Amino acid sequence: MLCDMAEFTTGEAVALELPVARIPTRAAAFVLDLILQTVLGVLLLTLIMLVLQGDDSSPWFTTLSLVSLVTVLVGYPVFWETVLRGVSPGKFALGLRVVRADGGPVDFRHALTRGLTGAIVDFWMLGLFGLIAVVTSMCSPHARRVGDVLAGTVVVHIRQQLSLPALAIPPAWLTGWSAGLDLTGLPEDLALAVRQYLTRVDSLTPGARHEIGQALVSAVCARIGVAAPSGYPPVQILGSVIAERQRRSLPAFPAPPMMYSPAQLPVRSH
Repeated sequence: MLCDMAEFTTGEAVALELPVARIPTRAAAFVLDLILQTVLGVLLLTLIMLVLQGDDSSPWFTTLSLVSLVTVLVGYPVFWETVLRGVSPGKFALGLRVVRADGGPVDFRHALTRGLTGAIVDFWMLGLFGLIAVVTSMCSPHARRVGDVLAGTVVVHIRQQLSLPALAIPPAWLTGWSAGLDLTGLPEDLALAVRQYLTRVDSLTPGARHEIGQALVSAVCARIGVAAPSGYPPVQILGSVIAERQRRSLPAFPAPPMMYSPAQLPVRSH
C-alpha cells in the first residue's frame, strides 16, 4: 500500500483526513526532482566554465562551483516548495504536497528547514545517499524523514484543494484595534488554544466561558505586548485577534465557513 489515511487537526480545530505518501511514491518524486537538479547543475557548471574560459584551477571556479552545489541541493527544493506552497516539479507529477502537521500550507521557514536537513542529514552529506531518509520514514507513522520532523511537516497525496478552514469573523467594533496589533509574538500553540476555545465556546458554561476566556486574553495580550481593551467580553477580544491573524495569513481565500458570526457575539458589556 502506497499511502494510508491520517487525521490532522487544523489550526481552526477542524478534523481533516489526508492520505500520507509512503516511500515508493516519495522516492519516485525524488528521482524526478533529482533529474531536474542534475540538469540544473550541469547548466550551472557549463556556465561557470564559459565565464572562466575553462580555467578550472581558478579560485573563482571553486567558489562558484560550491555556490552552484548549494543552489542545486538546497535552493532548488526551497524555491519550489516556497513558491508552490509545498510542491516541487517531482511532487507535482506524483500528486504530492508538503503540508504542516496541522494540515495547513507550508511557508519559506518550513521549506528552508526541509531543504537544509535534506542536504545535510537525510540524503547527501550525512544521509548515505538517502538511507537515513528511508530508515526514518519507515520508522515514522506518517512516513516523516528528519527534515519533516524538524520542520513540523508531512508529505501527503493531494490532487484536490485542501478544505478551507473555518474562519473567525471579528466584531466590527474591534477591527480597528486588532488591525494595529503586532501579532508576530503570538505563538502557534497559544493561537491554537484560542481557536479551539472559540469553536467550543457555545458548549461551555457561562462561568467556564468567562474564566477560560479571561485567562486566554491575559496570555495573548502579554505575548503581543498590549493591554486588553476594557469593557469587552473575552470572546470578542480573542475573536478579533484570531480573525486578524487569519486575515493576514490567508488573504487569497474566498468566503469560507464561519467559526462564528457577529450575530452570535454579545454586544459590548458595561
